[in-house]
Amino acid sequence: MAKKPIPVYRINQFQKAQTDNVLYEVGPFDRNRSFKVEYPHRHDSFYELLFITEGSGSYTIDLQTYPILPNTIFFVSPGQVHTIDFSDDIKGYIFLFTSAFYLFDKEGRKSQADYPFFHQLSGHALPVQLESPEEISYLFEMACHEHSNPAQHTETIVRSLLEILLVKCKRLYTTSDSTEHISKGRLLVKNFQRLIEENIGLSWGVKEFAAQLSVTPAHLNESVKDHTGITASGHIKEQIILESKRLLSHTELTVSEISERLSFEDSSYFAKYFKKATGLAPSAFRMQGVKK
Repeated sequence: MAKKPIPVYRINQFQKAQTDNVLYEVGPFDRNRSFKVEYPHRHDSFYELLFITEGSGSYTIDLQTYPILPNTIFFVSPGQVHTIDFSDDIKGYIFLFTSAFYLFDKEGRKSQADYPFFHQLSGHALPVQLESPEEISYLFEMACHEHSNPAQHTETIVRSLLEILLVKCKRLYTTSDSTEHISKGRLLVKNFQRLIEENIGLSWGVKEFAAQLSVTPAHLNESVKDHTGITASGHIKEQIILESKRLLSHTELTVSEISERLSFEDSSYFAKYFKKATGLAPSAFRMQGVKK
C-alpha cells in the first residue's frame, strides 16, 4: 500500500478565516487552537517560532524528537516535516511568518540566513530553553495584542517585534555550523537557494541552475522536492514574487521597468504572472501598500 503524501500547508490555513495573501500570524498557543491540518506536515514557504510557557509533550522535526518543556522556543523552517504531541495544559505563543513579511527591507539587508536556527545545513535547529522568559513573553504578548487590535502601522510594529524576537533568539542560540554530517542532497538544496537569491535578475530556469550546480535538472528537482516539498521551479517563482513585491513597495520603478529588471518578456506577461501568484495586479499591490 502506497504511503500517503505528506501534506504541505500554506500560512493562511492556520487562520480561522483563511483569507488570501496572508504574510504572518501570531497568537496564543494552547489546546483550543483548532486547524484542519494533519500531522506530520510541512510548511510551504513560511517560518515558525513556537514559544511554550507551560505544559509538556514532544515535538518531532525532520525525524528528530525534542521534549516540550516550559519556557522553550522551537524553530521550524519551510519544508521541514514535523509533528507535535502536547498535554492538555499546554500554553504559549506561536509566530508564523513569510519571507515577504520579514524581508520588507528597502536596502535588502535582511536574510533568514542571518539566524542560525533557520536554514541549518544539518537540518536540525535545537530548541532554546530560557532561564528568564519574562522579556520574550512580553514581546510575544505585544505582538499578539497588536495583531488582535489592528490600527495604523500595525504591520510595521509587528514586524519590528518579530525582528527583536529573532535577534534575542540569536543571542541565546548556540550551534556548530559544521558541514561534516550534512547529506549531499540537503547541501545541494541550500546551494540552490543561495544561487536563486544571488541571481534573481537573470532569466534562469531549473536547467541553468542545475548547470551551475553541476547536476542534471531532474536530480536538482528531485532533491529540492524531497527536502522541501516544493519543486525547484516553485522556489524560483517564490523568489521572483518576493523581489517584485520589494520593488513595488520600496521603489518608484514603473511596472514595465520592474518586469525588465526581472527579465520578463514584457510588462503584460509580468502583470499576469504576478497576479496569478498574489491575486493582485502589480499596480493594485503598490496602491495597497501606499494606503497602509
